[in-house]
Amino acid sequence: MKSLLLSFSLVSTCVFSQVAIGKTAVTNNSVSLEFGNANKGMILPWVTFVGSVSGAVNGTLVYDLTDHKVKVKYASNWKDLSIDTTGTTVDPVTNINGVNIQTSAPEQSTAKTSIGTPTATPGILVLEASNRAMILPKVPNPHLNIVNPSPGMIVYDTNLKLFAVFNGKVWSFWN
Repeated sequence: MKSLLLSFSLVSTCVFSQVAIGKTAVTNNSVSLEFGNANKGMILPWVTFVGSVSGAVNGTLVYDLTDHKVKVKYASNWKDLSIDTTGTTVDPVTNINGVNIQTSAPEQSTAKTSIGTPTATPGILVLEASNRAMILPKVPNPHLNIVNPSPGMIVYDTNLKLFAVFNGKVWSFWN
């Protein structure tokens, strides 16, 4: 039994974590997280204020509820990725404010998922590999093909070849 446990421990330390969401397997060996091709995006965590995010490292992405904008931690500051307008958390179909739903479910301060070898890097979802990346959900023309997108949604627009973020009102595109 001890040798079986030792063998499992040795093998598990040599395995690199890769996760596929919405597909049967990862198709690119250079990624930690890969999404299937569907008209869906990934929703970023909603924070009450970027200044309250403790321990954020460069590359952290959030949806800031103070001004309803998607932001990235960059060079020790927060860079706004939403262009032109302030977003909203009110669903245009149901007229329900998503903040009310969020506040009714208390946050677990210890909640964290790591893909790769876990470290002390803070975050809800942390990709721990130094030689792998995440492939965003790929959607052609997300502004046309994602019905009722959620605030803080991010995708890669395969038609325009741009990174797209939704702030609750408009899509912003980055290259």
